[in-house]
Amino acid sequence: MDEPTGHGENGSVGRGESMPSRAVETPGSRGSIAASVMRRVGVRPAWVVIGGITLVWAIATAFTGSQTLPRWLRYGPLAVSLAVFGLPHGAVDHLAPARAAGRRPTAASILAVGVLYLVLGSAYGLLWWALPVASAALFVALTWFHWGQGDVYALDAIGASHLDGRGVRVGTLLVRGGLPMLVPLLAHPAEYRVVVGAWVALFGSELDAAWLLSPTVRGTLGGGFALLTVATLLAGRRRSGGRVWYLDAGETALLWGFFLLVPPLFAVGVYFCVWHSLRHIARLIAVDPTARTTFAERGPVPALMRVGRDALPLTAVAVLLLLAIAVAGDVALPGGVVAADVAVGTQTDLRAAAALYLVFISVLTLPHVAIVTWMDWAENAGLARLVDEQ
Repeated sequence: MDEPTGHGENGSVGRGESMPSRAVETPGSRGSIAASVMRRVGVRPAWVVIGGITLVWAIATAFTGSQTLPRWLRYGPLAVSLAVFGLPHGAVDHLAPARAAGRRPTAASILAVGVLYLVLGSAYGLLWWALPVASAALFVALTWFHWGQGDVYALDAIGASHLDGRGVRVGTLLVRGGLPMLVPLLAHPAEYRVVVGAWVALFGSELDAAWLLSPTVRGTLGGGFALLTVATLLAGRRRSGGRVWYLDAGETALLWGFFLLVPPLFAVGVYFCVWHSLRHIARLIAVDPTARTTFAERGPVPALMRVGRDALPLTAVAVLLLLAIAVAGDVALPGGVVAADVAVGTQTDLRAAAALYLVFISVLTLPHVAIVTWMDWAENAGLARLVDEQ
């Protein structure tokens, strides 16, 4: 079934094929259903999973002391993300920009996304080879920005009037992105270093970050980040103390607790699948006319299947590419796939496989961030609203 062209559904008129205009929403259009999609697909499942894990972990720790996870479970969420929500959430990027602008995807728009991925992904891949430590730092910073960006959009989608101000909006981005990227470092410094160190070890380098892991530095970072969290929430409360502000405050507190308590690799893997990715998938449903109709008429599961169908081809390509890189690079996978020794390295455990996957994700993340930023502009949402706010 062809998707409608132009902006007939949301009431705006395009500028031409090469530069779509920002969407203008009207009642009964994309904007009117986006909040419902975000709540049912992006918010409620995340609260159930993250909240449940945090509660169980807190109770277990209180009664039995420090907890550890079996190795297979520690890496489990990352493995699941290859096929469920995580990797697939970016596999609709070839269709999403046109849909965000209210257009039907064309061969030209799909080709443009392909070129963007080729150029930015190749550049970042080369940077990993040349400067692995700097590339690792860039990955953390890029993910911090992007995951904050995703949560700002999600809050906008459900009517967060307390974000109507540049300071609060930027602060919310920094806080929401920093929760999965900084808080694990504060509570689990040794594990954090092991994970990031495994990335650079793939390229024959070592991570010298003893200064960052010192109690003094972590205490300073933690204190500063806690102050930023409280200041941002209070500033938002002064602007508007509505229901969405309470949701924002509750989610912020939940994520602080989750990342302080739960081991970082497991926690970030769960967050990637059920928090960040599901919220982006909710956005993909909202910008796709067919998925929107499916959601309105049949509910979230058929709408998710529609997005899954769109994501399947490029998800399969990405997984096959990752396997090819692993075989060529002699990185052992959980199933025992390994090949001859070459330059990438010879680490042969789950840590190396996870590191390769995360480096691979980083290469895809750079063009994905560019696509999502474009979507913000096309929809006049998220970061794009910084232009209009004082």
